[in-house]
Amino acid sequence: MKIITLVENLVYSTGLSAEHGLSFYIDTGFHKIIFDTGQSDIFLKNAEKLSIDINDVDYVVISHGHYDHTGGLYHFLNNNSKSKIIAKKEIFVPKYSRNSKYIGTEYKQELIENRIEYVDNVMQLDDFIYVIPNINIYESIDTNFAHFQVKKGNSLLPDLFEDELFIVLIYENKINIITSCSHRGVTNICKTATEIFNLPVNMVLGGFHIKESNIEQVNFIISYLNQLNPLYIGVSHCTGVDKYVVLKEEINSKVFYNFTGNEINFPKQ
Repeated sequence: MKIITLVENLVYSTGLSAEHGLSFYIDTGFHKIIFDTGQSDIFLKNAEKLSIDINDVDYVVISHGHYDHTGGLYHFLNNNSKSKIIAKKEIFVPKYSRNSKYIGTEYKQELIENRIEYVDNVMQLDDFIYVIPNINIYESIDTNFAHFQVKKGNSLLPDLFEDELFIVLIYENKINIITSCSHRGVTNICKTATEIFNLPVNMVLGGFHIKESNIEQVNFIISYLNQLNPLYIGVSHCTGVDKYVVLKEEINSKVFYNFTGNEINFPKQ
């Protein structure tokens, strides 16, 4: 099994490109999954340079409906004729930023309607990987809703990210939690996962959306993750490099920055 970051905000590998966005390639040995698609076709170009055949991908899982996670979706669908899309039904609700700029995902019926499967409950894709669509808010201090809005009818309302989901990969009787933006809070995501699986955590990987968070929220996350005590924490994208440094200094786990092209391998069982 392996996880390769196809695109992220930073890149250090020669020949690859970066952008403000996130996309993971996950190979469980049974299925090949794309988790989010960045904001353009860059993830496809990087995949080709990394010798990943997009035609072999079985599932595209979408974490939430922001453009920097879904912008490459239609590029992918034009290059892959078999993959199923897995998302929550709220993914196409129009989304806006603090200045009322549209930042959502357009619904293109001709490309989407026969390929998408909306998920409401925990979905097992194979022996190793699960999609978790319902993130409980245990602690409101760790939520990242500020300044984000959704349009319902003619009204702009606060976005509570009812479309957000995450992935759990099980390996050697431990869980690996893969999140993308953690608008509903990385601690709430981790607690949801541990409540469902009741297993120790090997790794937490993804965007934590704390780049602009206050010190109280960051300290809460640090305290929680030190109690959770995963072996590894890989941060990307909306975590922010400055907050990565803080987490690396304050958390007892091995904390690393998960940049474009980074590959995480799980030895064969």
